Amino acid sequence: MLNTALTIAFFLVGIALLLNLYRLARGPSLPDRVLALDTMYINSISLIVLFGIRTQSNLYFEAALLIALIGFVSTVAVTKFLLRGDIIE
Repeated sequence: MLNTALTIAFFLVGIALLLNLYRLARGPSLPDRVLALDTMYINSISLIVLFGIRTQSNLYFEAALLIALIGFVSTVAVTKFLLRGDIIE
């Protein structure tokens, strides 16, 4: 049962990544593209966690946490750059 659920989840998250890639390439404005990139971080984290569940390894959960921290900091930096024009005041 778990393997079937994981396979379906991999497929659906993969489709979500493709749709985010489309929004990243064809976004009508720059904030839409930043939002698509942030959502791609979240989807990639979910793929890593799903793979960690499938392989029953704790290493992938730590990698997902690291990617989440980097994704948050980069999203804040890009947003601050778009709003103010510089990152460091």
